[in-house]
Amino acid sequence: MPRSKKFRRARLLVLVLVVLLVAAVGGGGYWAVSAVRASFPDVDGSVSVAGMSAPVDVKRDANGIPQLYADTPEDLFRAQGYVQAQDRFWEMDVRRHITSGRLSEMFGSSQVETDTFLRTMGWRQVAQQEYDTQLSADTKKYLKAYSDGVNAWLNQHPGGQSASLEYAVLGAVNSGYKPEAWDPVDSVAWLKAMAWNLSGNLQEEIDRSLLSQDFSTEQIAQLYPDYPYDRNGTIVKTGTIGKDGNYQPADGSTAPAAATAAAQGRATTKSLFTDISDKMAALPQLLGPQGQGIGSNSWVVSGDHTTTGKPLLANDPHLGPGLPSVWYQMGLHCRTVSAKCAFDTSGFTFAGMPGVVIGHNQKVSWGFTNLGADVQDLYLEKVTGPDTYLVDGQQVKFQTRKETIKVAGGADRTITVRTTNRGPLISDQSSEEQSVGKYAPAGNAAPDRAQGYGVALQWTALTPGKTMDAVFMLDRATNWNEFRNAAADFAVPAQNLIYADTSNNIGYQAPGMIPQRTKGDGTYPVPGWDSGYGWQKDFVPFQALPYSFNPKNGYIVTANQAVVGPTYQYTLTKDWEYGTRAKQITDLIEGKLKNGGKISPDDMQSMQLDNTNVMAETLVPLLLKVNITDPYVREAQDLLKTWNYRQDADSAAAAYYNGVWRQLLTLAFGQKFPADLRAKGDCLLVRQKSNSTLPDGAVGADTHPVTECGTRDAHFAQPDGGDRWTEVVRQQLANPKSPWWDYVDSNHIQQHGLNNLLAEALKDARQDLTAQMGKDIKTWNWGRLHSLSLKEQTLGTDDSSIASGLVHALLNRGPYQLSGGSAAVNASGWNAAAGYDVDWIPSMRMVVDLSDFNASHWINVGGASGHAFHANYNDQTALWAKGDLLPWAWSADAVEKATKHKLVLSAQ
Repeated sequence: MPRSKKFRRARLLVLVLVVLLVAAVGGGGYWAVSAVRASFPDVDGSVSVAGMSAPVDVKRDANGIPQLYADTPEDLFRAQGYVQAQDRFWEMDVRRHITSGRLSEMFGSSQVETDTFLRTMGWRQVAQQEYDTQLSADTKKYLKAYSDGVNAWLNQHPGGQSASLEYAVLGAVNSGYKPEAWDPVDSVAWLKAMAWNLSGNLQEEIDRSLLSQDFSTEQIAQLYPDYPYDRNGTIVKTGTIGKDGNYQPADGSTAPAAATAAAQGRATTKSLFTDISDKMAALPQLLGPQGQGIGSNSWVVSGDHTTTGKPLLANDPHLGPGLPSVWYQMGLHCRTVSAKCAFDTSGFTFAGMPGVVIGHNQKVSWGFTNLGADVQDLYLEKVTGPDTYLVDGQQVKFQTRKETIKVAGGADRTITVRTTNRGPLISDQSSEEQSVGKYAPAGNAAPDRAQGYGVALQWTALTPGKTMDAVFMLDRATNWNEFRNAAADFAVPAQNLIYADTSNNIGYQAPGMIPQRTKGDGTYPVPGWDSGYGWQKDFVPFQALPYSFNPKNGYIVTANQAVVGPTYQYTLTKDWEYGTRAKQITDLIEGKLKNGGKISPDDMQSMQLDNTNVMAETLVPLLLKVNITDPYVREAQDLLKTWNYRQDADSAAAAYYNGVWRQLLTLAFGQKFPADLRAKGDCLLVRQKSNSTLPDGAVGADTHPVTECGTRDAHFAQPDGGDRWTEVVRQQLANPKSPWWDYVDSNHIQQHGLNNLLAEALKDARQDLTAQMGKDIKTWNWGRLHSLSLKEQTLGTDDSSIASGLVHALLNRGPYQLSGGSAAVNASGWNAAAGYDVDWIPSMRMVVDLSDFNASHWINVGGASGHAFHANYNDQTALWAKGDLLPWAWSADAVEKATKHKLVLSAQ
């Protein structure tokens, strides 16, 4: 937002507010304390809620986690809407403005570009189509009841007054803003945000295209190596597709009755794709930084192998950190479970969307990890005029629509969205993008494109689906077949679904709308002017998607590894995660089961906290062989001699190893990346090339070292040190003379060979950690480098923020010193191209005990409340950081015993 006089006055008002709040926290401002507390929800007594047919009990435990008890499903979801609005309405309001491309209405002109990109994709428009044409009558009824509950709360807090501190901050900048009524489509649209952050390989397509300007096809293949099927395995043995089109498991699975499928469902212009990548990076991080680290762990063990005699199920989705937490814990209970009121479920929900997303009911439990299916493709389009583009030499008209973006404190902006027969032209809102395109991809040459390309996006989430139906079906499922029927409707985002039930069954199902391509494999953008590229009419049939039911080995692990091997009939993706975490979890399980051992609930929890750096087991022996003569560096090298490869927060060896790992990636790969693929301000010593390629990866004799500084707002393509980069380094270690080990040292002298590079990495890491933690290595520890700060993101950050740094300081929490690492099971991820700070985390953890749901445990990051000074705003984070879990009360008696506050939502 421009630094106008109005803006400066707003900052001043916010600063005054901060001073008062600081005084209030210290006891010096009674009225300010009262004002803040006035926004806290009522959690005791009784309140009338419009539309209720009978009273609903809201029982909250000491952590503010609500359990709701109602007589009808409509009352239950009406109460869910009311209670979530009590705790999280500001967050819900911001989220719906994101998904509808209306952030500018709240925050002004700084958000116009974001709104433009989101309007072009049309998330809200597709959500409306889903609501109008796809969802069942029951689902619409539940969505309407949820909306009525939200609006009942909003009517009691008109204009956001006494609703949230953030509305007071917003009012200092945008005094005319008033929240509008909640609409059922606001809830459905959140599924598009989920799908955006958890979809396929769009960023990898862009990155490969950008890299191909400087690297050969062979080099890019080395940076995106094949999945190590033999070493890390797959979720299920590949299996086959029968003549009837059904998937046939190959892992010894029991063959259950078939579920009824309810739903069947290369390089180009550098500046063009760089700009699109930066637009993607600028979008609000709803679930985390897209394209890196977004994964999860889940596994389930049969009762035959547990100490309880029934299955145990663990799940911890890896998402971006922030406050409030992306998750909201809640229980939804029909007082009498029957066909008319079938919900009795508890788990993790999204504020703004009814139902439970991950958790358990009275019979089954389920968890999610990201499948990573490739469901997005980019098409280069030959745009021939304002209304037309070429396909097979013929002029084709765009579908067009006008979108008006209202801007707080400014004039409305009107954009024209053009859509091809594949999808929206996402490159359309930049004159620069429309004027570039001189470089055509090899094999896709288009010499007539000197005036430029457009880029269109085809994405399954832009096809209306029934995922909202699936959520309610999961919540009601009582057996494997009902679970699979629900999965058949789970269109986007495609997830790995794991399953366990009280009858001692375990299972896995891959759901989702997954395209079948006519040409190409989804790894690079393709020519839109050739109709031979594209998607077939039908998606991969649900009955042909992989599943497993009661496999003979007695357990199932999903951690973003390959689902099946390369002989599977359909292509799910070419860009799997590389299975490091999955292999480690599998090894831990098999270690426990060795010689007839059993796995306990405590074992499941300890596995979630495993910090082992698997790559270190390979790399540390090589580092210790390096002859270091400098005693200053050798002192740090000696830390690795007795290291157990665990990345504990108090470990000096873990700190030094990860420092070496970061320097290794910079020397071997980061130096060679072009400046426009690095973040702004990221300056590296590189080789200035006299041509645009490195022949066969070799360093040319005509190169010389220079310093280049990054120009991008994002650095997705950079070596971030995650799972892919462990596989890249592992494969290159087999060739000590690989050209990737050539580098320019700190004296601007070109060096060669793995041993020299490792020596340089050891030295540079010593210097880096000394600068950050001091000369005395006894004071070093991993947690000092590897810290998590939970930032309140809904008020914006940096230049787009409406709040001062002091306001954010009051709303943010941390830092927390964390154990773990990017490729560890305890996946506290960090981007080695940017530093050591944690940028994605196990966003929650749960261990479900199917022998006694009351013996289950869970934990969230942050807390139930979205109110910054509420006791439940951040009361779970310290426990989470230590790896602790909270008891998860389930039965009516257990919930009553844990209840600290009871609110009755009564009929008017």
